[in-house]
Amino acid sequence: MAQAKKKNADADLIINRTWCKGCGICIAFCPKEALYMDVSGKAEKDIDKCTTCGVCEMFCPDFAIALVRGRVSKNAGSKTGVDAGQ
Repeated sequence: MAQAKKKNADADLIINRTWCKGCGICIAFCPKEALYMDVSGKAEKDIDKCTTCGVCEMFCPDFAIALVRGRVSKNAGSKTGVDAGQ
């Protein structure tokens, strides 16, 4: 039986909302269905589902997604705080 991949505790998935064109490729390839389009047509992550596996980063044609290791933000996925607008 396959085990579910655990969340990478020392990484953060950052979506640069300025660079995101809303193509949906990242959403199509996400193995945990942790990404979705928000009301503005940009990719957004569900922090409860995201395991920070990095698949979305590999397939994003606009380099709008980055998996940053060694950095975990308190506001990851938040619309406010240090990561807002990314």
